[in-house]
Amino acid sequence: MMRDSVSSDCVMYDCAPPLSEITPPGQALPAKACDTHFHVFGPAAIFPYAADRPYTPPDAPFEQLLALHRKLGFERGVIVHPGCHGTDLSVTLDALRRGAGRYRAVVLLDADTDEARIAELDRLGVRGVRFNFVSHLANAGWEELSAIVPRIAPFGWHVCIHSDQASLGGLLPKLRTLPVPFVLDHMGRVAAAAGPSSEEFQAVLALRDHPRAWVKISGIDRTSSSGVRPFSDGEPLVAALLEAMSERLLWGTDWPHPNVRGEMPDDGELLNTFLRLCPDPLVRQRILVDNPHQLYRFAD
Repeated sequence: MMRDSVSSDCVMYDCAPPLSEITPPGQALPAKACDTHFHVFGPAAIFPYAADRPYTPPDAPFEQLLALHRKLGFERGVIVHPGCHGTDLSVTLDALRRGAGRYRAVVLLDADTDEARIAELDRLGVRGVRFNFVSHLANAGWEELSAIVPRIAPFGWHVCIHSDQASLGGLLPKLRTLPVPFVLDHMGRVAAAAGPSSEEFQAVLALRDHPRAWVKISGIDRTSSSGVRPFSDGEPLVAALLEAMSERLLWGTDWPHPNVRGEMPDDGELLNTFLRLCPDPLVRQRILVDNPHQLYRFAD
């Protein structure tokens, strides 16, 4: 497999592309609804992938993202800078510029990033730093996280944590000690087969009592033990979170779904699942609009 930092014409992909056709949303979203988890890939001819990237996806450029958000009804979003671009933030900063205030971002940073650079990124719309603790994506360890926290704290940033069931138990006690907010991606990636009563997921639900903890309802396919759409075995996890801590939940598509192991998710189907499980319009407003507005500091 080719791993050089070259244009997309020469790259052998190890990720499938997202679906070209998706299910329409069953209901309109509230104004200023925010998709808080997705990626922008390339185009590699303009924004080359990193030579040491952990995976090689096909291009999923900003124009394609905008088309998805128009279909689903999202007016805002949060770009999660992807590992395939490493710590070169060009693709994400370009998307922020073109988004004209509608988007925010969470990025990967080198451990020695100084406060002047953080201040510049904050002005451009960055609001957090992501750390991958999933073994095949690990980009840094706890020492790197601890070192950068004092530098991001003055800017109101958070740390975004991509964990899995194997790493979650060791991370949660440490995360609770941080002086900055933290966000668990993909519901902590506790396996759906374990269920909401499992020790691992009960530890996630216990975050309801921690004022700086946030959880993303995203990646239901990544928690699914079947890998088969619509990933209904993950629904009890979503339902338990909605009941426990809606005031600190976020929702995201995870588009364009890199490294999926089962069927490719249908983003409209994912959204409809959330809307069905969360029928209360006030709770939807909280999760899709109010919570992102607070955490990512949108202008209005």
